Amino acid sequence: MKTGFIYTKYKTDCYNCHADADQVIKVVPQQAQVICSNCGATRVFIPRIHEVEKTGAFTTPISCYDVWSLEPTAECRNCHTTGTHDLFVGCSHFTVRCRNCGFTQFYKFDLQYIGKCNIEEEICDPVIR
Repeated sequence: MKTGFIYTKYKTDCYNCHADADQVIKVVPQQAQVICSNCGATRVFIPRIHEVEKTGAFTTPISCYDVWSLEPTAECRNCHTTGTHDLFVGCSHFTVRCRNCGFTQFYKFDLQYIGKCNIEEEICDPVIR
């Protein structure tokens, strides 16, 4: 897996279709996405802050949905160690923190859309023509 890239799934009710479905979570340095595997509803988050904190976690507890607290394994883009990261997902924020070095990436909500194609495909044109 590439440095700074996280790919994981979290099964919960979708905010759009309300089905109990896997929410596919993709994180790269430039953006983070949460995609419903059932209806394709996608929430896109863009970077806001990057910093290194030695103690605690950088989270925003207020959210219009339940805040997801996940622990995926990935390679840190700061210390390049593969290990557990703290991942917090809310309706307007998305935080990734390396447990090894404390490097924290805070993303803010940017946009949402409903995908019209299979999320497993490499090339997808979501625009209906």
